[in-house]
Amino acid sequence: MSGGKVRALFFDVGGTLIHPYPSVGAVYASIASRHGIATSADELEQAFRQSWAALKRPGLTVSSKDWWRQVVFRTLGQKNEACFEDLFNAFARPEAWQAFPDTEDTLREARTRGLHVGVISNWDERLRPLLDVMGLANYFDSITISCEVGVEKPSAEIFLAALQSANVYTDEAIHVGDSYDEDVRGAEAVGMRAMLLNRQGGNATALCDLRDIWAKLE
Repeated sequence: MSGGKVRALFFDVGGTLIHPYPSVGAVYASIASRHGIATSADELEQAFRQSWAALKRPGLTVSSKDWWRQVVFRTLGQKNEACFEDLFNAFARPEAWQAFPDTEDTLREARTRGLHVGVISNWDERLRPLLDVMGLANYFDSITISCEVGVEKPSAEIFLAALQSANVYTDEAIHVGDSYDEDVRGAEAVGMRAMLLNRQGGNATALCDLRDIWAKLE
């Protein structure tokens, strides 16, 4: 990978470092059943993906609790406020998430190499405490979140805020994430380098394991 000396390595969170456990649909189904809503995990997984696609628009979205309320109501097919609150709180707890097997190895290696290790994430106020209780927060020198910056990836402002927090130039930083539009295009638009993560494989230019970062840097 061409460019100046790398001094900072930033990561997306959802789909890059951690993932819903055992799945979004399973968490929805478990909690929905407590509210008398009998729907399978597979059906709710599909409904959630459809709701996400239908409601994801430019501007603050995943950074807003009100936006998540719309997603939940659409996914459930009904406006059940009590169920929404339970779901919103459930995804703030570590039981609903799991770190990928390569996450901690990669973060430890980054710190061993003396890099500034940071997060750049489209998330709401639940992220900081979640990373803390999952035992991941101590790996990071900076955490830049859309709900705090006021814009979401791929907007330039969130990447520039992260760079400022690390006190590095754009060509000294790499951002790693699983979205080409949000992570790769967003980072490259401000002059950062970027690595796309595709855990399913099938993309020769993308990482399929975070630990492959180091081979890319050599």
